[in-house]
Amino acid sequence: MRTIRIGSGAGYSGDRIEPAVELAEKGGIDYLVFECLAERTIALAQQAKMKNPALGYDPLLEPRMRAVLATCKAKGIKIVTNMGAANPEAGAKKTAEIAKSLGLSGLKIAAVSGDDVIEAIRETPHRLEETGGSTTDLGNRIVSANAYFGVAPIVEALAQGADVVITGRAADPALFMAPLVREFGWALDDWDKLGKGTVVGHLLECAGQVTGGYFADPGVKDVAGLGRLGFPIGEVSEDGTLVVTKVAGSGGKVTPQTVKEQLLYELHDPARYFQPDVIADFSQVEIEEIGPDRVRVTHGTGRAKTDTLKVSVGYIDSYVGEGQISYAGPGAVSRGKLALDIVRERLALMQVKTSELRFDLIGIDSLHGPTRGATGAEPYEVRIRVAGRTDTLAEAVKIGNEVETLYTNGPAGGGGAFKSAREVVAVQSVLLPRRLVGSSVRILEA
Repeated sequence: MRTIRIGSGAGYSGDRIEPAVELAEKGGIDYLVFECLAERTIALAQQAKMKNPALGYDPLLEPRMRAVLATCKAKGIKIVTNMGAANPEAGAKKTAEIAKSLGLSGLKIAAVSGDDVIEAIRETPHRLEETGGSTTDLGNRIVSANAYFGVAPIVEALAQGADVVITGRAADPALFMAPLVREFGWALDDWDKLGKGTVVGHLLECAGQVTGGYFADPGVKDVAGLGRLGFPIGEVSEDGTLVVTKVAGSGGKVTPQTVKEQLLYELHDPARYFQPDVIADFSQVEIEEIGPDRVRVTHGTGRAKTDTLKVSVGYIDSYVGEGQISYAGPGAVSRGKLALDIVRERLALMQVKTSELRFDLIGIDSLHGPTRGATGAEPYEVRIRVAGRTDTLAEAVKIGNEVETLYTNGPAGGGGAFKSAREVVAVQSVLLPRRLVGSSVRILEA
């Protein structure tokens, strides 16, 4: 039975690059997939595009392509990625420029567009799934709206001979399933096969998580070689059977336990995992170790897809101001508490307008609050953090400024002050009828 080998080159935008190089050079793969879009990433990319129309693609697209493009061309490895973010065409043009600079020719690069549906979202009110509110509640604060594509436009690009496919907001598993649909000729209404393909994509999409990265917990779940963690390879047969493995000798591990943790990652209902192409069912999946760093996965399935597509709507939610400073030596905790009291009083005196305000002793009560704080001997050092949510940047700036003034207006021995004020881009979800979303594929030749 024919097998396709797919390597996962990235699990998020800022992921390591060298494991992808190792996959290309030593993995014996047919496809290298870079999954680089989180829910807020594309909204931030849209802001970058608004400032410069030539940008809006992933900032690490260039170093990634420079690292693997020549090897992939030489070995006939096709690349699929959502690093196009808010501007797939610009990402494709940049990739063509990189290919030229590397002396590569005859490379077909596809830009998949159409996921930007901001006009459709602005034209009529739509229900916000998380809050039950309406997109009209967000007013003019909406900065992006991107529908989750399925495999169809990626398959189309591959059918046109693309060596590199660059998308915007595609569903993460679709990036891995599209090569299977193309290579095996799976029908787009073969729900059983598409369910199995979704299992493949879901297990590979977060890269190093399934090879032991996120799995590691010293003394409980030990994983060796995390400094050079190997990213996963999926060996997929025509019937949808998957074997998860990695490059021999790379760090990390692939076991039934690492695979099971990743299978359940981000799932609400394993029997009803909604994707653009299928409602996948993971409830009967079987996982079996068949050798060192080799785990077989079978029995995923699926049901007919829905009539709607999920849309991530990015909007300006608020601003956050933050300040930090450290205290060390005898009485560090007491001085830290006094510093927080001073800032609390100062913000009240200045009537700084906040909708949320936190006063933390990092390492003592910053995660679970004062009732769950550390017990036993008092720590020799402590760092305070004051953070607040505001409606304007000007108000946010005041919070960090007051922490910084503790240098000379607070307890003795403060040092290492830090302050920041930033815009907060939040995301909510909308369900949009499929008929309102179209896609396009443009091929560039390098």
